[in-house]
Amino acid sequence: MDTGKTNESILSQSIREDLKENRIDHMAYLDDMEVLESDIDKRVLEAMASYDYDKYTESDVRCAIYKENRTPEDFAALLSPAALPLLEEMAQMAKRETRKHFGNSIMMFTPLYISNYCENYCIYCGFNCHNKIRRAKLNVEEIENEMRAIAETGLQEILILTGESEKMSDVTYIGEACKLARKYFKTIGLEVYPTNSENYAYWHECGADYVTVFQETYHAEKYETLHLAGKKRIFPYRMNAQERALKGGMRGVGFAALLGLDDFRKDAFATGVHAYLLQRKYPQAEIAFSCPRLRPIINNERINPMDVHEAQLLQVVCAYRLLLPFASITISTRECKRVRDNLIQICATKISAGVDVGIGGRSGEEKGDEQFEIDDTRNVQEVYDAILAAGLQPVMSDYVYV
Repeated sequence: MDTGKTNESILSQSIREDLKENRIDHMAYLDDMEVLESDIDKRVLEAMASYDYDKYTESDVRCAIYKENRTPEDFAALLSPAALPLLEEMAQMAKRETRKHFGNSIMMFTPLYISNYCENYCIYCGFNCHNKIRRAKLNVEEIENEMRAIAETGLQEILILTGESEKMSDVTYIGEACKLARKYFKTIGLEVYPTNSENYAYWHECGADYVTVFQETYHAEKYETLHLAGKKRIFPYRMNAQERALKGGMRGVGFAALLGLDDFRKDAFATGVHAYLLQRKYPQAEIAFSCPRLRPIINNERINPMDVHEAQLLQVVCAYRLLLPFASITISTRECKRVRDNLIQICATKISAGVDVGIGGRSGEEKGDEQFEIDDTRNVQEVYDAILAAGLQPVMSDYVYV
């Protein structure tokens, strides 16, 4: 008998039973969560629920491609199966819009994971609280060592990430990391647990410029089955995070669905509509999209991504560009270098380089395990050279504080 597997099975059964007995309502706010007087989440979910992508025709898609100002209805057509035969035309128009608003500039940045402790049980994520991985949290000296090593590569923008544990990575800890980052970088982003607007205001005062939040999937019922425990289980609180960040003074917010968790067309549609509505409510906001596809993680064979092939990824990214021509679009190292190099020539405007999704690997031995597997492992110079080879201009920073 394989005792290890038996014990693991018993443990998993025990965890499942405990979670089922103590599971919180995924649609009900907890007492410490800020509730906004906003109807944007309701409008997004209503639009997604009524989205029938099979009703659109080639004529609808062509009309949307060549419109000057596109609406969510045009966006719906661009994401439909009817758009796939017109993908070349979509890509050409997306490239035209990109060059119009961004020229040949491609922003470069890198993520820095400072902790991988997490209190959520998200079954598709390597950091989830029940996954047996090496946990680590960098102290102030270690964070600065990592930042110094990154800055020496020439990068001037950093994205600070943690696992979603407010206990292990509290608001002050993240704020101090932002203060350190300001010594080395001109632009600072955060991808951490959602919080209330007063905490976003504090992080902004510490130096953070923008916040990115992955909604993962906008399908509330599917979301419930994927997020079994922790604050992340509360669907509406996560969905309203970008608006709380803007109310806290952040100048930019990023949006993403993890493509492959559910129906990617509906998730991409909801992501775009969410950004579209928030931008109209907060016209000063800088809007950004990430376009990640689900990747393998440590110790997990239960999640199989719903098919999102390269053509469909290109369709999503081009549709984002045509809906919001001025939005920044990031392509993750989840994708291979061929895909990333192609997309920066069409509609992506931001690319990461020298990426490490573990804890503490840049200035010494890695202390904690990675969140997921990356595909593009090129260093900063290699990505920089690839951008130049494509006839584009690598940009380290486009923002100056005065």
